Amino acid sequence: MDKVQKNTFSYFWDFGHPVSGLARERNTSGDVVTIGGSGFGLMSIIVGIERQFITRAEGIERFSKIINFLKKADRFHGAFPHWMNGNTGKTIPFSTNDNGADLVETSYLVQGLLTVRAYLNPSNSTELTLINSINEIWEGVEWDWFTKGNQNVLYWHWSPDKAWSMNVQIKGWNECLITYFLAAASPTHSINSNVYHQGWAGNEKMKNGNSYYNINLPLGESFGGPLFFAHYSFLGLDPRNLSDTYANYWDQNTNHSKINLAYCIANPNKFPLYGENCWGLTASDNSNGYSAHSPTNDKGVISPTAAISSIPYTPDASLKALKFYYYILGDKLFKNYGFVDAFDVSNGWFASSFLAIDQGPIILMIENYRTQLLWDLFMSNPEIIVSKNKLGFK
Repeated sequence: MDKVQKNTFSYFWDFGHPVSGLARERNTSGDVVTIGGSGFGLMSIIVGIERQFITRAEGIERFSKIINFLKKADRFHGAFPHWMNGNTGKTIPFSTNDNGADLVETSYLVQGLLTVRAYLNPSNSTELTLINSINEIWEGVEWDWFTKGNQNVLYWHWSPDKAWSMNVQIKGWNECLITYFLAAASPTHSINSNVYHQGWAGNEKMKNGNSYYNINLPLGESFGGPLFFAHYSFLGLDPRNLSDTYANYWDQNTNHSKINLAYCIANPNKFPLYGENCWGLTASDNSNGYSAHSPTNDKGVISPTAAISSIPYTPDASLKALKFYYYILGDKLFKNYGFVDAFDVSNGWFASSFLAIDQGPIILMIENYRTQLLWDLFMSNPEIIVSKNKLGFK
């Protein structure tokens, strides 16, 4: 696990953009940096310091580079774009109409920033300056404005020239619980609880309640969907003993992971290598591009991040997969930046790519499994207590 964490950390440290320090979208992205992946990268620096991959002084210096760059970068009602230029901070369109704010990507960044804020020492003047800068960014996000005229739902995108033309409501169950959690937590632009209950939960429409392979799934689509649903929001947001009227979130994520494992063991499409040692379907590259792989969208592609990042939920099965990927598939999968993004043995394909949003959960969820470090830091923020109470979490 030390070796996997160290090599994966190198993606964010050695390959971080030289000007901004932000995480490149992927290893072929040049100056394109990703806001959500940079939130994961910020948290990985904490792990790097604690695991002594770098010194605290080196980590603080990188935090300063990133945070000072973010303060000058493009924002739209306080929210950042999905992609930006790592030299200039100017928006790079993610698609034709997605050329402005991305509230979900912003929430992954803020999750990282608040975890860093909790890690910093306010009695140190340099670190106190960073705390104040993080507060400036955090308090500047106008979460409530993204209700598009006080509707009881958050909207994912807005741009100065396309306005609300993307028209995507953020509704559960998917990877976006952290977006609503932070929107309710904001000390300056918070949403009320109706936005969560009516918008996100759809007045219980996100409930599932069915069983797959005799495993109950509280929320979401059939078989649970891609496994990143159990990872992105929960890199800082601690699902242990977290519940509300809709679900116990530890049970949700654990059962989602177990269903994904059981599906790969059953292997209805008879793909090679699928089984208890080789499992995990999630969004990743494949030989024809990119797809959100899942039991209902199975293309024969295994993504190492899926099983490994579920290690807090399914430790034995995740460790089996990690050891299989490391020892058996070996150099085909494990490189300088950790595990490559995905592989498809039936087509003889192994990715040459590394993606920030897939590398991040590997290093961070291994750390949460080992020490609960990032969970403990993020949950110590006082605003998170306010949000839990407001939204009815226990």
